[in-house]
Amino acid sequence: MKDAKILPLVQDESWLKSHADAVYERFVRYQSAIRDINSHSGSILEFARSHEYYGFHFEKLRNGWVYREWAPQAHNLFLMGDFNHWNKYSHPMKRNYRGDWEVFLPYEEYKDSFVHGSKVKVHVEADNGAYDRIPAYIRKVDQNPENHDFAGQIWFPKKEFAWTDQKFSSKSQKKCPLIYECHIGMAQEKEGVGTYLEFAENILPRIKAAGYNTIQMMAIMEHPYYGSFGYHVSNFFAPTSRFGDPEDLKFLINKAHQYGIAVIMDIVHSHAVKNINEGLNEFDGSENQYFHPGPKGYHEGWDSKLFDYGKFEVQQFLLSNIRYWMEEFHFDGFRFDGVTSVIYYHHGHTDFDHPDKYFNDGVDQDALLYLQLANTLIHTFSESKISIAEEVSGMPGLCRECEDGGIGFDFRLAMGIPDFWIKTMKHKPDEHWDMFEMWHELTNRPKNERTIAYAESHDQALVGDKSIAFWLMDKEMYFNMGIDDKNLVVDRGIALHKMIRLITISLGGEGYLNFIGNEFGHPEWVDFPREGNNWSYQYARRQWSLADNESLKYKQLGLWDKAMIKLIDEFKVLSASHAQQIYLDAEKKILAYERADLIFIFSFNISESFFGYELTLPKVGDYLNILNSDDSKFGGFDRIDNKIHYSTNKNGVIKLYLPNRTCMVLKKIE
Repeated sequence: MKDAKILPLVQDESWLKSHADAVYERFVRYQSAIRDINSHSGSILEFARSHEYYGFHFEKLRNGWVYREWAPQAHNLFLMGDFNHWNKYSHPMKRNYRGDWEVFLPYEEYKDSFVHGSKVKVHVEADNGAYDRIPAYIRKVDQNPENHDFAGQIWFPKKEFAWTDQKFSSKSQKKCPLIYECHIGMAQEKEGVGTYLEFAENILPRIKAAGYNTIQMMAIMEHPYYGSFGYHVSNFFAPTSRFGDPEDLKFLINKAHQYGIAVIMDIVHSHAVKNINEGLNEFDGSENQYFHPGPKGYHEGWDSKLFDYGKFEVQQFLLSNIRYWMEEFHFDGFRFDGVTSVIYYHHGHTDFDHPDKYFNDGVDQDALLYLQLANTLIHTFSESKISIAEEVSGMPGLCRECEDGGIGFDFRLAMGIPDFWIKTMKHKPDEHWDMFEMWHELTNRPKNERTIAYAESHDQALVGDKSIAFWLMDKEMYFNMGIDDKNLVVDRGIALHKMIRLITISLGGEGYLNFIGNEFGHPEWVDFPREGNNWSYQYARRQWSLADNESLKYKQLGLWDKAMIKLIDEFKVLSASHAQQIYLDAEKKILAYERADLIFIFSFNISESFFGYELTLPKVGDYLNILNSDDSKFGGFDRIDNKIHYSTNKNGVIKLYLPNRTCMVLKKIE
């Protein structure tokens, strides 16, 4: 008889057998939590509806507006705003039968003053003093650019947004996600903040033409400081007003769906801004309402507050937040920020050099449970929704179903791959690039857990670091990117830029991610306006004119990326099983492998080109070169004839011409 404690995750990963009890215990905790939620609310979908109770709502039966707030340790709450001329004390809130604070505004009395767009705050008297706060469930926040003051806004538009995306489903994107990571504010070429509507008009057509099927939006949840890249969230239910109104965001997502593009949000449930005036910190006067008290509730590296995931009300707040974004804005899923920090009390600041550390070294079991519940909610809401974890430790079962003993994500970001590329470029001359290490870094992942591969994301482009293009070419990009310019640094950089992307997308995972503009080698770094750069937007924008200019090599890199994405999509490479290595020559720096019935061949050799180079392919027959990085339209030197058919002998041996720093893809002719 099978041991009931041996879950499928442990059965599939034999190295976990000594930790079978720990895996089973987290499964039991999950089952118990689901039972409690079902007992409390009927289902996890119903449990995730607190945003329909708290905040501002019009109640037809009572014919008026009700505002509710959870603030268990506060002494007094008062609603104030434009409607009462900001009188702090004229509208006291009272505790209702549930212990929540509540105030009711009759329609007839307030129909002319409590109106769409008017501003509100809640005055809270508590142990920490008296503060004017923004309601926790506010749907829109107004930012005054002159004094940086935040205020909640009543948002009851007369006409509901008219969605036209009823037939759209992200089911196919979930199978083979080609993700375009983007930031709305920095997406335009102008030196300023871009808008949702500008993105819909100017950038969505570019993404569609480039072949990406999913966009990952950063910095959507309201945040006080623009330069935080959206990672210091203050108002979890409010799309940032910097980029426009909520209806503008809906228009953008609806438009993306019309293009057949899925939209996922970079959701920040890993921490929150510590600001008292704008955020949730000490809302009811205590340290332990939403967050852990004391040092446990503070992330020193991020200077932010950490949620208490074990608290029932916090679980409901965060899960309702997930449902809200899917239901109200039609997001197709989420990329969860900082999952490693969430999972471990030490936030990942250790070497994960022993399996014990995944189960016994500072693991926050409440946080793991919350992530299981979040993924259960997402996939119960719709099977086509996508969940991605930004996780670096390699937590076993992260992308396995909860019923198998896992955490329930669909994908994990392969954070080790961009780290590998940056370290290689920074610390190793080309002749010391290690082909065995390259193969290992790009293939070392569980067979039953799906991975999003990427060469670089926004993390690698931030000021203090450099994009891959800038690591490869640096200042030469300012002077030698013309089509006819002769420059060895740029020639090398363009060749490696193309190769790094193709080997990463074809070998590294079951999905792929690119940061906005990096597909054409966007120069320089990302740096938001701040005092240190005189509040400049010079580096907080994307220079599309470079990619559009026929006389620049940026255009060629963009064409390569488009051709690469098209090939990967057409042949369903990402949904194919893991690649099989055909050949590796460490000395000559040549690597070949098969995936999705295509043959990928790379020569990282720095100077030698090889004539009649022999490789043994898995299948005998004739092959056609369907993609070649040395094509002149991609910034190459046309050393490879694309018209040649390559034939194997009876033993499957093929002879090729392999120029240095090139890659090609062969397809068997049926």
